[in-house]
Formats: sequence, C-alpha cells, structure tokens
Amino acid sequence: MDFTREKKIKTAVLGATGAVGQVFMWMLQDHPWFETCHITASSSRKGNLYGDEVHWVVPQEIPHSMMNLELNELDIDLMKKEGIEIVFSAMPADLASEWEPKLRDAGFFVFSNASAMRYQEDVPILIPEANLSQLSWIERQGYPSNGFVVTNANCSTTGLAVALAPLRKFGIKEVTVSTYQSVSGAGYPGLSAFDITDNVIPFIGGEEEKMVKELKKILEIDPRIFPFCVRVPVMFGHIESVWVEFETNPSPKDVLHTWEDFILVDPALPSSPKHPVTYLPQENFPQSKHAFYGNPKGMVVYTGRIKEERNRIGFMLMVNNVVKGAAGGSIQNAEAFVRRYYDA
Repeated sequence: MDFTREKKIKTAVLGATGAVGQVFMWMLQDHPWFETCHITASSSRKGNLYGDEVHWVVPQEIPHSMMNLELNELDIDLMKKEGIEIVFSAMPADLASEWEPKLRDAGFFVFSNASAMRYQEDVPILIPEANLSQLSWIERQGYPSNGFVVTNANCSTTGLAVALAPLRKFGIKEVTVSTYQSVSGAGYPGLSAFDITDNVIPFIGGEEEKMVKELKKILEIDPRIFPFCVRVPVMFGHIESVWVEFETNPSPKDVLHTWEDFILVDPALPSSPKHPVTYLPQENFPQSKHAFYGNPKGMVVYTGRIKEERNRIGFMLMVNNVVKGAAGGSIQNAEAFVRRYYDA
C-alpha cells in the first residue's frame, strides 16, 4: 500500500537530544507523512546543530538528514510562524506539565510521551491496537476549534496492553505482572553504573502505580492488577512475566489463535506492524536483545512461553520500551489522527 502524501505535515520534536527524542528523530527521518522542521533542546544549546550536540545512544544509525537541523528553545510564536502543526513531545514530565497545555491552547496537535497529562479525564492514553476509539476524546478538548494532547502509555504498560487487548473477549478478571525493565527506560544519562552493573533494582518509582491506572483506562476494564517492576542491566527491551485469570477459562490454544488473528483496526498506518503481537514458540524467547526486531523495527510486541496453571494463563512478553513504548507509539498515534481526522 502507498503511504505517501502529496504534501507532508510540518512537525516539531521537543526534547530532541534525549534518548526518546533520538528515537523520534530516527523514526521520522524518512516518514512518508511527516516533515521534521523544528527541534528543541535546552536554551544553552540554542543555535547549535543537532549533530554537534546529540550524544547518540540509539543502536541504529544516526539520521544524517537531521544532523544539520538547528536547535531551538521552545518558542510557540516561532513554531506558528514556521507552520508547525503536529508536535511530538519528549520533554520531561515537569516541563511537559507546563508547556503541553500551552501548546494545546495555541492550536497545536500534541502527541506526548510524557506522563504529565495522561490521567486527565479528556486526554486519551492512546494505543491504536487497544483503544483506537478513544482518539475521539480530542473532540472533548475542543478539536477542531482548538488543539489537543494525546499521550502514549508508560512503556511497561504498553506491551501488556497490546498483548491483553484482543484477550478482553475472554473477560479479564485478574492480572499479575512482573517487569524486567531495561536501563534506557530511565532516560539518558539515567542510572549510575555503580547502581546497575551486576545488579537488579527491585523498585522503579511510580511505575507500578502507572501500570494499574493506565491499563484500566486504556482497556476500559477493572480487573485486579498486581505488579512488580524491576530494573535490570540491559540496554533496551522490557521483559514481562504475566499471569491472567479470565472469566471464561480459555486454553493456551485459544489465546494463541486470538493473537494470530489480531490485526490493527486500520492497517494503513506506516508505523504499524501487520501483526501487533507475535508469538515465538522457542522456550528461550522472547529476549531483550531482540528489541529492534520486527517490521517496523521495534514496533512488534513479542510473546512466548505460554502455559496454563490452575485456570490461569501465563506468558512472557517483550516490548521495545523506547520505540513501541515511547516515540514510536506517539508517531503511530499521530498517524491514526491523520487517517481519521486530518485527511477526512
């Protein structure tokens, strides 16, 4: 299918030099719908070139087409003057809470990776595979007369929500999940090597609470959820062990067939995989080292090791925390908006 548009939509990336900002830049470099025209970083970097300022940590080639883009500080008037319409936010939560409402009120379409506005009633935590209908919440924020904010989920929530979304038909009563989260989830520069080398840290502040709140909001269900979140010394890719109690007691074969049949409601999104959930039958899969597998890279949620114990289904999953769980999720959300509203 041809995903190109006659005229690309002008976009901005806020916080372009950080780890998630880098993934935005990598994924947007040849995007068929979006043109990255404006990027921001701290005021001390204003006027410098992206290639001179970024400390590249993504295990993909740096986008050479972006190297000579000039860094700006956040300036709403300048963005309006340049014709920016879509804004991708990789700002820290404290800055996002200040600026994202201002950007919305100024008429921008904001797709945010930050947690600052996730729990506001009219702001969707959007995952197209799981809750595409909630995109309509932008109308509650005043669209099309006003701008809006759409957030993506926390990275650990994202993988779990994608895997569970097609299983809602079985009735989800209880979820027990333990996450093994990579250090890139802490951002750059992140944790000290003294803290994480040869170690695991069995606490990530606020992470368990986010998983409970976000999963219920995204899937519009109210199961009992019991999470533990652990930081482990790998660079990319979150692993999760999951046990689910269902109302109808599906078999492992029922779950596998459901995942196999699961396709995106609107497959014409450039950043969406054909099959959002891919089960790997080998007993030692999935692994974090495969975080950038799939097509598009990093956008597939991999599952494995399915089993049944005492009327519960257990499985492992792996999600790329900086792609599907962060920047890629926001880009996919913007694509869903363009398909449903912008080109309508």
